[in-house]
Amino acid sequence: MKRIIFTILAAVAMLSTASAQCYRESRYYNSSTDRLDYGYGRHDSHLGTGNMYYGIRIGPSFSFVNSDDSRLDGGDWQTGLNVGALVGLPLSRNVPLYIEAGLSYNEKGGRKRLSNGKKMTYDLNYIELPIVLKYIYSVDGRFSIQPFFGGYLACGVGGKIKNFESREAFSSFSDDAFQRFDGGLRVGCGVGFDLFYFDISYDIGLSNICHDMFDTSHNGSLALNFGVNF
Repeated sequence: MKRIIFTILAAVAMLSTASAQCYRESRYYNSSTDRLDYGYGRHDSHLGTGNMYYGIRIGPSFSFVNSDDSRLDGGDWQTGLNVGALVGLPLSRNVPLYIEAGLSYNEKGGRKRLSNGKKMTYDLNYIELPIVLKYIYSVDGRFSIQPFFGGYLACGVGGKIKNFESREAFSSFSDDAFQRFDGGLRVGCGVGFDLFYFDISYDIGLSNICHDMFDTSHNGSLALNFGVNF
């Protein structure tokens, strides 16, 4: 947990420095008001009401596994790290509707206390491709509310299962434990203030992530993300 907090604080410091440098270089910067203007009234892009934007995100995730297997189901939430980058494309000239896609590294998994008091932990680390539809409602030109809905595809890239009862540890994505592929739905809402951005999202896993060792199981994850758009 300390490692995650330190990483987030360091990333926020770097993002703050980068945002200060990028603020006046942003395509949204309006020199007459000295602030960012997403320009919904301008039609200088054939893609839609505004311009394409890029974003950087980082934050904690709180995940669990919903399973038919008693060894996995009903356990404690696992805290992990999310970090990634994305791009948003406007879809309409008249409505501030965007499609947003990116690439991120997400740490998921869970932990369970077994009947004898010993615990089992399982880390599931993924490279994810999220794609969502986002509506950007501008409140006053600087502050915006941004609900979104879509899905994600993921590929497992690492993680360990640790059984403290048998004192064993092995790869989460072995041939008979967890499958590497995952996919599901994502819903959430973000808020933007000038260059800065924050959102909360929830992932509903639809793919069975287990092999023969465990029964049918699905990921669930709540994530908080901080970042900048430019």
